[in-house]
Amino acid sequence: MSGGLKDAKGRFVRTWGDMASRWGINKTMARVHALLMAADEPLSTDSVMGELSISRGNANMNLRALEDWGLARRSSKGGERKEFWESEQDVWNMCCRIARERKKREIEPVIGALEDCLKEAGAGKDAASFRRRTGELLDLVRTLDFVLGKVAAQEKNAVMPKILLLLKAMT
Repeated sequence: MSGGLKDAKGRFVRTWGDMASRWGINKTMARVHALLMAADEPLSTDSVMGELSISRGNANMNLRALEDWGLARRSSKGGERKEFWESEQDVWNMCCRIARERKKREIEPVIGALEDCLKEAGAGKDAASFRRRTGELLDLVRTLDFVLGKVAAQEKNAVMPKILLLLKAMT
């Protein structure tokens, strides 16, 4: 691999990991994901370990987490006993899967907690401003939940990507 391409892939892996960590996602998991996305063919666990200088346990744990998210899958090579991994190649499908996981892991629990807060606050006059602000926040989070739900459901639908491209063109 040429130095330019190798450097570009290395920067991509670091950037993807940095971005993910700012969003509260495990940096190593994101770096493993980026490495798989940048690879032209499935990678063995040993290759992932070597490229990222991580332990076998760390590589295995993050590869399985990516599999759980639907972002990576196991594959095999004829005559090889090693386990190989490849990334989801369709960027839109990847976005939908990430949206589905973030909705399930982050947004839905917040909705439940805000609903509980409103119940606990009671209906007294002293709770009115808290209930108003919390209710407005709950409405906003429910709207985000609705939008993420629509994105997540579009994995095999070509309409949403076209709508987003249209919105982008309008800016």
